[in-house]
Formats: sequence, C-alpha cells, structure tokens
Amino acid sequence: EDSGQDEKSLIAQSRSVFTYSQAYRHGFGGPIMKEMAEHGVRFMLDNMWDHENEGFFWMMNRKGEATNRQKIGYGHSFAIYSLSEYTLATGDPVGLEYAEKCFDLLQKYAVDTHLGGYWEFFSEDWKLMGPGAPGGDRKTLDVHMHLMEAFTTLYEASGKELHRRKLKESIDILIQKVMHAETGTGIPQFWADWSIAPQIKFDIVWGWDRFAEGGQKASATDNTSYGHNSEFGWLLMHALKVGGFSIEDYRVNLEKAFYHSMNHGVDWEFGGVYVEGSHEGVVYDKEKEFWQQAEMLIGMLDAYSLTGDEKFLAAHKQVHRFVFDKMINFNTGEWWPLLTREGEPIWRHMATSWKINYHNVRSMILSYEKLDAIIAS
Repeated sequence: EDSGQDEKSLIAQSRSVFTYSQAYRHGFGGPIMKEMAEHGVRFMLDNMWDHENEGFFWMMNRKGEATNRQKIGYGHSFAIYSLSEYTLATGDPVGLEYAEKCFDLLQKYAVDTHLGGYWEFFSEDWKLMGPGAPGGDRKTLDVHMHLMEAFTTLYEASGKELHRRKLKESIDILIQKVMHAETGTGIPQFWADWSIAPQIKFDIVWGWDRFAEGGQKASATDNTSYGHNSEFGWLLMHALKVGGFSIEDYRVNLEKAFYHSMNHGVDWEFGGVYVEGSHEGVVYDKEKEFWQQAEMLIGMLDAYSLTGDEKFLAAHKQVHRFVFDKMINFNTGEWWPLLTREGEPIWRHMATSWKINYHNVRSMILSYEKLDAIIAS
C-alpha cells in the first residue's frame, strides 16, 4: 500500500533504472523491463537534472519538484552505474551521455587532488559542505566502493581509456586507503588525510544504520560490515575482469575480505549473515538486514570460484535458506528490511526512498548465472 510519503529520491530512481535495465539485459522479464527502464530515465533527465549547475538533485516530490537540491557523490555514483547499464541493455546512447556528464562533474568538483579520493557532500552549486553531520570533512568506504562499481560499468559501456584509468585509480584507493591493512575489511569513514574518523550519522542518509545517542556508532572506530566486505569482494572481481586487470595482484585482498565475512558474519545456527562487528571478528549486531543477505549470496559464489573452498558454497546455502525461508515476503515478492537473528520481522515496510528491489533482484540474477557457471564447470 502507498504510504503517502511524497518523495522520489535519486537513489530510488537510479537504482530502479539499474534493476530494470539489468533484468532486460540478462533476459529476465521481457520487453516490460525495457519500458520501465526508459520510464525511469525520462523522469531522471526531465525532472532531476539541474540544467543550471548540472548534476542530479537529491530529492524530488511526486510532482517532479526538487525538495533537496544538494549534489551527493553517492547519488551520482548510482546515476553513472544505472545510466551506463541502461545503455548497455537498450542501446540508447542518452544513458551513456549523462553517465559521462556525471563522471566529468565528479572529476571537476569532487576529486581531492591533494590527498586522493573523492569528497562526497555538496551544495546545489557544487560547493563542499561544512564539517560534521553535513559531511564535508569526511571520505567513506560506501562512496568509494560504489564509484568503483560505477566506473566499471561506465568503462564497459564507453570503452574509453580515461574511464579505465579512473577505474584502476578507484581500485587502488580502496586497497591502499579504505580497506584495513591487516584484516582486509572495510573501514567506514575517514578524515581528509585518510586517518580513521569516528563513524557518525550524516544529515543526508541512504540507509538505516543504528547509531547511539548523539549520532555516533557505539564502536565508532572499530566496526565493519559483513555485507559490505562481501560486496566489495565481488565488485572488485567484476571490476578486474571488465578492466582487464590481473586478479592475482589482488588475490590476497579478495581472500581476506571473503574469509572475514564468511568466518565471522555467517550465522551457522539460524542462517543468514549478521550486520556488523569488529575487524578482529567480534560480532556487534546479530540482526539480519535484507541488502547484506543479497550481497553475501553473490559474494560467497565468487569466493568459491576464486578459492575452490567449498565452505563458501556452504555459506551461500546458509544465507540462501534464510532468505527463502524468512526474508522474502511472498505476499508481495519483496524482502523484509530487517529481521531478528532468528528471522522475525523487526521492520515491516516493503519500500522507502532508498529500499527498492535493487539489491535483491541483482542478487537473484547474478546468483542464478554464477550457480549455472559453477555447475557447468
């Protein structure tokens, strides 16, 4: 049922475009998937694009009026990702045209040319936001991982050497700056110089991380997400393949991320994967979020393909059974957003401005194809 919430976010719109484009490209759903992708692209370009300052507004109402005009790096990473996928799926060049515009804007306004990486929170006219909750003094795993993801598909669509070079740069930033040097796990937030910053809640959010009173994580400088580590692993493998880079150069990094997420994140008793814990392996949050289950399903299959370790297949099965037995709301086809460790719904909404069918549809498509490849081999 419609909640009556009058907003359309850049995240929901771009991720929807990706979902329908990917489904159409991979042969799922038929022509309606192409039509849905085209519908989403038209709304993004007709209503969300800022013709004066360029870039996409962060939030619209249902009439197509901008209610938050900020420019957010996270949102633009998904604009690049989805619009590139749209062109790959449909052949319509307008997707790649605007994906390249977003890429160019990030290179112009968001790159930290002194210390490396990207700034992430900007005003309507691309001025860096202030420190603290506005986000202007921090760099994050989230944005840098999704820029790698976006640049992968952008290069796949464009074939341009500049995009390949920036993809390689984003990979090396993640390896050299973002991932923990010893455990190979993701560190959420950093200061400008890449020293670890306490994880805080930003004014603009795209998820439901649980923060302590005052907007800071209880374990603000020692926490890592099992789902993110698995997602990082499979996204990196895909980036290396598309970019034509050596996977052996990154094998140690991949194995660290995959083994940590399996050894410490998988619930071998009730199934599924936990939310987060310390870099050394202490579990902090044993609840089960929908998107982490989706990313673990893909990651564990790629981990098996990389290592040949059958424990990864067992981990995939543990998560798979939890998803199909507990996570899916079969009355709607959508997944519950958050469950207890045992599998009882904590939150019951099916969609919001950032929770749409993106993680789960992508997970089902790629898991289906990866399982087929494993069986064939």
